[in-house]
Amino acid sequence: MKLAVIYDSKTGNTKMAAEWIVEGMTEVTDIEAKAFDIHDIDEQFIQESKGVVIGSPSYVALMTPDIHSFIMGNGGKLGFGGKLGGAFATEQYTHGGGDTVIQSILTMEMVNGMMCYSGGNSCGKPCIHLGPVAVNDNIEKHNGMDKYKDNFVIYGHRFAQKVIEIF
Repeated sequence: MKLAVIYDSKTGNTKMAAEWIVEGMTEVTDIEAKAFDIHDIDEQFIQESKGVVIGSPSYVALMTPDIHSFIMGNGGKLGFGGKLGGAFATEQYTHGGGDTVIQSILTMEMVNGMMCYSGGNSCGKPCIHLGPVAVNDNIEKHNGMDKYKDNFVIYGHRFAQKVIEIF
């Protein structure tokens, strides 16, 4: 079963987080997962995917304009309706708006007819309520990102398990 992770990345942090999610997804038997920068996607792979996770860096506490435009312009042709959707974010500061990025992506996924995933408390610790967020401390490339790797891998694993359960 195919799963896609789509992201926009300005510094490489969000790309790194996407790759961690794919790492967790591919731990699940019968899952083929790939990460795609929004500027270099495989439309057929995404159309065939049962689940799509979208990620963005926080840009003034919102998703980037490129991610917003991507979802608005491509949700229909990529067949988002009926797929399981998820979201993640990276930010420069702990108060950088990662949660609002995730909420806005999930809202756009629902508007496109997706079912949205949140393991929340039901999966135990770590509790990843809406989606994982990583903080790049002090705006230095990848500074502090490794502290969040486990949450992204676990999220990817749980997401893939839910896709198998549903589909």
